[in-house]
Amino acid sequence: MRLSDRIQSIEESGTVQFTSLIQRLSEEGKEIINFAVGEPYEETPRAVIESTKDALDAQKTRYGPVAGLPELKARLALQFEGYDENHIILSNGSKQSLYSIFQIICNPSDEVIIPKPYWVSFSQQVKLAGANPVFVDTLNHQLDCNGIEQAITKRTRAIVINTPNNPTGAVYPRKDLEKIARLAGERDLFVISDEAYGFFVYDGLENISLFAFENIREKAIIIRSFSKSYSMTGFRIGYVAASKNIIKELSKIQSHLTGNVCTFAQYGALAALAIDKNTLFRRRSELQRKRDIAYDYASKLFKCIKPHGAFYLFPDVSDHLQRGENAEDFAARLLNHSGVAVVPGEVFGISKHVRISYALPEDILLKGFERITGAL
Repeated sequence: MRLSDRIQSIEESGTVQFTSLIQRLSEEGKEIINFAVGEPYEETPRAVIESTKDALDAQKTRYGPVAGLPELKARLALQFEGYDENHIILSNGSKQSLYSIFQIICNPSDEVIIPKPYWVSFSQQVKLAGANPVFVDTLNHQLDCNGIEQAITKRTRAIVINTPNNPTGAVYPRKDLEKIARLAGERDLFVISDEAYGFFVYDGLENISLFAFENIREKAIIIRSFSKSYSMTGFRIGYVAASKNIIKELSKIQSHLTGNVCTFAQYGALAALAIDKNTLFRRRSELQRKRDIAYDYASKLFKCIKPHGAFYLFPDVSDHLQRGENAEDFAARLLNHSGVAVVPGEVFGISKHVRISYALPEDILLKGFERITGAL
C-alpha cells in the first residue's frame, strides 16, 4: 500500500506514544507513578464545568463561527494592547494552531529555526508543511542568540520561541527576546511564540511575550492555551493572536480543516476567564513549592539546572547510563523496574536527558523520587 512521502517523513508524538505504554502497564495491574504526564493534576474549576453544562442544556451544540465565539475572542483580545476580536482565532488546542500557522507561512524547502530541546510537535508540524526544521542548541537551556543568527539563511521563514520552555522549564530574559525581535525585524522573519506555559513563572520573574516588541507585531504570531493554566487539557481550546491578515488566512484553512472549535467548550473557556485570579495564583505558588521539592531530589541524583517556569525538570542522566544505553533505555529501565515514568530526552531532540513533571500530588511526587533514588 502506497502512502504519502509526507506522512512517512514524520514520527508519532513521543509523549503521546509514552502515554499509551503507561496506560497499558497500568491496565496490567502495575502501579505507575507518572512523571511523564504533561498536565496539572488539579481538577478543572467548577465554574468551567458548570458553564459547559449550562451551554449543553441550552443546546449550544450547533456549528459556530469558524474563528470562535465573538464574545470569547473579544475577551481574549483584551490581553493584547490595540487588538480586537479580529486579531484572535480559537483552535482545537495549540497543536492545531501550529499546524495551521506553518501551512500558511511555509513553502516547500523553506526553513524554520527551532531552539533545542524543543516541544515534540514543532519539528513534525514544520515537516508537514513541506518545510525543513533547523535546530540550534541552547546554552544551559537558554537561547543562543548568536547561534540563531548564524542559522538564518535566505530560505528562513520563521523562528520558534517557547518560553517558559517545554521540556526544560527555562524562562528567557527580555534581553534575549529583544535580540530575537531585532533579528526578526531586520531579516523580515515571522516569530512564532508558544506561550502555553506563560502563567507558570516562579521566583518573582516575569514572562515576556514577543508581543511586547512593537517593531515585530505584524510578524509576531502568539499561541496560548486554556489547557495548562485552567486544567482544561481535554477541552482542546487554544488560540492565536496575530495581525488581521494572518488571522484571516488561519480562518481560511480552519474552515476546511475543522470548522469551528467545540461550541459548548468555548462557554467553559469564557467562565475560565472570569475565575478569581487569586485561585490561579495559589495554584502557581503550590507548583513553585513542588518545583523546589522536585529540584532538591533531582539535583542530588542528576546534573540538573533549576527551572523557573512551566512544571518540568530536565536533568542530565548520563552518569547513570549503563554501557551502550541512551535516555530511552534509561526511561524504559526505570519504568519496568521501578514503575516510574519519565520522558526520554530524544523525544525533545536531545540525548542523555529525561523530562520529569512535578505537577502531581505531593505524596505521589515524594514516592516517585524515593523509587528513583532506590533504583539508582
